[in-house]
Amino acid sequence: MTVHFPFEHTYAALPANFFARVAPTPVAAPRLIKLNRPLAEQLGLDPDLLSTPEGAEILAGKRVPEGADPIAMAYAGHQFGHFVPQLGDGRAILLGEVIDRDGVRRDIQLKGSGPTPFSRRGDGRAALGPVLREYVVSEAMFKLGIPTTRSLAAVMSGESVMRETVLPGAVLTRVAASHIRVGTFQFFAARGDTDGVRQLADHVIARHYPDLAQADRPYHALLDAVIARQANLVAQWLLVGFIHGVMNTDNTSISGETIDYGPCAFMDEYNPATVFSSIDEMGRYAYGNQPRIALWNLTRLAECLLPLFSDDKDKAIEQAQFALGAFAEKFTEAYQAGLRRKAGLFTARDGDEALVQDLLDAMTKNQADFTLTFRRLGDIAADPANSEPVRELFVDPTAFDPWAERWRQRIAEEPQSASERQLAMHRVNPAFIPRNHRIEAVIQAAVSNDDFAPFEELLTVLSNPYEDQPAFAAYAEPPEPHQRVHQTFCGT
Repeated sequence: MTVHFPFEHTYAALPANFFARVAPTPVAAPRLIKLNRPLAEQLGLDPDLLSTPEGAEILAGKRVPEGADPIAMAYAGHQFGHFVPQLGDGRAILLGEVIDRDGVRRDIQLKGSGPTPFSRRGDGRAALGPVLREYVVSEAMFKLGIPTTRSLAAVMSGESVMRETVLPGAVLTRVAASHIRVGTFQFFAARGDTDGVRQLADHVIARHYPDLAQADRPYHALLDAVIARQANLVAQWLLVGFIHGVMNTDNTSISGETIDYGPCAFMDEYNPATVFSSIDEMGRYAYGNQPRIALWNLTRLAECLLPLFSDDKDKAIEQAQFALGAFAEKFTEAYQAGLRRKAGLFTARDGDEALVQDLLDAMTKNQADFTLTFRRLGDIAADPANSEPVRELFVDPTAFDPWAERWRQRIAEEPQSASERQLAMHRVNPAFIPRNHRIEAVIQAAVSNDDFAPFEELLTVLSNPYEDQPAFAAYAEPPEPHQRVHQTFCGT
């Protein structure tokens, strides 16, 4: 049998200036590293056929499947605050869309599949390391319950790519609700193409927010909806210690998914100023700056939509500002509710926000591990005698004690049992995250030794992040000093 994709092409049906038609560049010797079988089944694909040599050739871009209409999408973007009027898919090609088993339309895109008209002198390829990083982190985010693009497959290309050194090449098959970005709107707005902005907005409403088509002011409602999703998304990032690393407008998804896992990382010790990305020299996208940058990006989206709001520019600006004013409240509500859950507080009471913030401040001063502090706090909820595993995370263990006493008094005011509180806390405080040193170890084993066993084992651990998994307890531990990863890098 032949591998079959039931493709549809609503984006490729838009006007020709929305994209460039371009086929993937064939690779020398594709070899399947990993196929996400459950995701393949969810997409209505046959994982057994995708695992064949023919499937590997399709997933590497060597063979274009029947029914595909390969395109590279056009977009612009602010990169670290500087506007670039034309970016586009420089190393990614959208094969088409499928309707999954839940009736959701999903893009299937090859990343690292060769140059496109948007490559800007780049080779259009991807190295193995960044492909493995995106596969691991995107699937970990999915298991953590955070909206995200996903990874269907990783394939070795059989070719080398030149970055700082010669590295093995690879291709990632990425699945997304769509690949439409704030930067996609900016592409048309920068050209004064109001018709293009309107066509794109209509497409987004039909695809992602169909209920808004009947709204009195659908374009205003679209901005409101994107603001709400981004506020919730960034709150979820902060609640698991995730740092995107490159929150440019071209990496901000209109669907509300986490997209483009470049120099992303998870914090070990809690510190709002934490930065890992090697290209974020000024800390623009530091952990604690992410809500502010999300609002900045959404403001750029609002600017694009102004002509659709009103012919009166001042009136349009006033309406956009009103919509943007809701971001802070939506983010704060989602973030504070999440912090209460992490701290085992079932109800909201005066003083809760200050209580949790005092813990975060103490963690910063004492270099306490973010993930483990909250995970082990759940064990104290079950038994106050379990305090020592949390105390030992603090440089000065006594810094935890006065806070813990206040916290015990607070949780005593609620009717839940100790076991109920521990269970609830463990449901929102993961034991396992894709720690940077573990990802680096996976990459080194694969690149240096063609050894993918560590990659497979890490995926196994991360598939159940909220379970204790005693056999893999070492994966929960923070890095030793010699294992610390201080910088992460883009794959381009």
